[in-house]
Amino acid sequence: MHVKKGDLVVVLAGKDAGKSGPVVRALPRHGQVLVEGLNKRWHFKKKQGSTTGKGELVEREAPIPVGRVRRVEAGAKKAKKG
Repeated sequence: MHVKKGDLVVVLAGKDAGKSGPVVRALPRHGQVLVEGLNKRWHFKKKQGSTTGKGELVEREAPIPVGRVRRVEAGAKKAKKG
């Protein structure tokens, strides 16, 4: 895996293409990474002990395949190839 937690990456494909952010978590077993503030999804979270099924909608980052991101070197303007 060419990126790790804390690396600054730029997204190459998808709805967030061209945007960049730091890697929050790397998932090497699945070949995915979580990037801070990108690839947001809505998730319904049930309240603890609620019998009525009420809960709340929470927005959180979803994993991005590692092949769709490229690491950016510190101080560089473009993403590093390879």
